Amino acid sequence: MSSKRKGLLLVNLGTPDAPETGAVRRYLREFLSDPRVVDIHPVGRWFLLNLIILPFRSPKSAHAYRTIWTEQGSPLLVYSRGLAEAVAERLAGEYEVELAMRYGNPSLPDAVARLRARGVSDFTVMPLYPQEAPSSSGSSLARTYEVLADPWDVPNVRSVPAFYDHPAFLDAFARVARPVITEARADHVLFSFHGVPERHVRRTDASGRHCLASGGCCDAITDANRHCYRAQCFATARELAKRLGLEPQGWSVSFQSRLGRTPWVRPYTDVVLPELAARGVKRLAVMCPAFVSDCLETLEEVAMRGRDQFLASGGESLTLVPSLNASPVWADAVVRLVRESEAAAATSSPAAAAAPAVPDRAG
Repeated sequence: MSSKRKGLLLVNLGTPDAPETGAVRRYLREFLSDPRVVDIHPVGRWFLLNLIILPFRSPKSAHAYRTIWTEQGSPLLVYSRGLAEAVAERLAGEYEVELAMRYGNPSLPDAVARLRARGVSDFTVMPLYPQEAPSSSGSSLARTYEVLADPWDVPNVRSVPAFYDHPAFLDAFARVARPVITEARADHVLFSFHGVPERHVRRTDASGRHCLASGGCCDAITDANRHCYRAQCFATARELAKRLGLEPQGWSVSFQSRLGRTPWVRPYTDVVLPELAARGVKRLAVMCPAFVSDCLETLEEVAMRGRDQFLASGGESLTLVPSLNASPVWADAVVRLVRESEAAAATSSPAAAAAPAVPDRAG
């Protein structure tokens, strides 16, 4: 049996330290300086960030954060910490557990240092993003590997893959959503995912002929789009709709939070909301299955601005379905995902493949 001490690193995107312009500016600078997030020429990125985004967006974002800030701090951080604590309780004796943010605090280097100080030399990394994207899971994993490789002795490391279609994730979200949708008496459910630029999607298509080439390119997961963020979002929505018993005309998909003037994946949430109202949808429930923790994008963008837009367009109510946050069903699902990832890694390891078969013994 291995004597290595195991550690689990849960990685979320990040949040400012305070809902103030200076803190938000520092957070946005780190976030948007990442070439996996703003993938343009470094000179262009510098000008865009320092002359346009930071001077104008920081005060507006700080105001938005103030509308959702709690006494305990940022909702994303509060919920992520609650999840880490719940997972640590369930994995006590198996894993040392730490939470890290890709941008901001608690930082990845600090979280890794805490695990190393507790003797961890075998790491499992779980990016808390259901669907994979270069700007989220890709960036988080790349930075984590960089931090882990910094010392002379590089530890053993594995990652939990994207879980957009995993039954544990889907069942947990459906269980959280079902009573909320029922109580809201929703006549339509909108699955609103975080958006990404169209060019990010096209770069994941090795064939160069599938992604965004037709209206039905995301109707099924194929070899061409198996790494496509948009296709994975549609797959998540289909499976959740099935678990919630929604009729085909009773749900739809959209993408929110676009930045800049370049095309992002469509349809856009802020365009879809008035269209749904115009079609006669009165009581709308919105699920955001790209986020496992409620945050600015769910609590302010959807539950506040989105609600106002929908009501102004003729709708009667918009109900945000809470994310998984630190719910027990989600903590249980995380434990299952981590254990399955470790088991899969052990099965596929060269040592396991080379080991001789041991015959079963009769009792």
